[in-house]
Amino acid sequence: MDELEGRLASRPLREPEPTPSARRAGVLVPLFVRQGMLWVVLTRRTETVEHHRGQISFPGGAEEPGDEDLRATALRETDEELGVRPEDARLLGPLSPIVTVTDFYVAPFVAAISQPYVFSPAESEIAEVIEAPVAALSDPAIREVKFLPGRDEPVLFYQYGNHVIWGATARIVADLLEALGSGPH
Repeated sequence: MDELEGRLASRPLREPEPTPSARRAGVLVPLFVRQGMLWVVLTRRTETVEHHRGQISFPGGAEEPGDEDLRATALRETDEELGVRPEDARLLGPLSPIVTVTDFYVAPFVAAISQPYVFSPAESEIAEVIEAPVAALSDPAIREVKFLPGRDEPVLFYQYGNHVIWGATARIVADLLEALGSGPH
């Protein structure tokens, strides 16, 4: 994790141009080591949440007035969604922020969590906690770029088991893999 922290600290961030109306959000990209392998934690959202129903995402959400910054937003939301206390997440550094087609400016922060960790998913928001080996996500065979109707830009997809990771989450996964030196450059 120290090596990744150094990589994140030394790599330049790509800063997108948000629209003036973009809502600010922070997400956490939780990583852990199990059996000598690096894993990442994702979630599948319930069908009852306001945004991104049933989609695979990182824990996080919209900034609230009491949040000091988007890092604090990511930590607060991860605590609310997964029960990961802020003091249990060792922040390693940021990934490049993105702007979504739903007009969110999303700042991702990579953090290490110890293992084993007992997650307490919020039943109203999280349908499933997904632990994926980073090596599996870096397999080019599960990565695909598609053009979708109504979109000007191609959309990135990862097919991990029976989970489809796409959109903003896939873009964050790609940036993580690039930071780790295991993704397409």
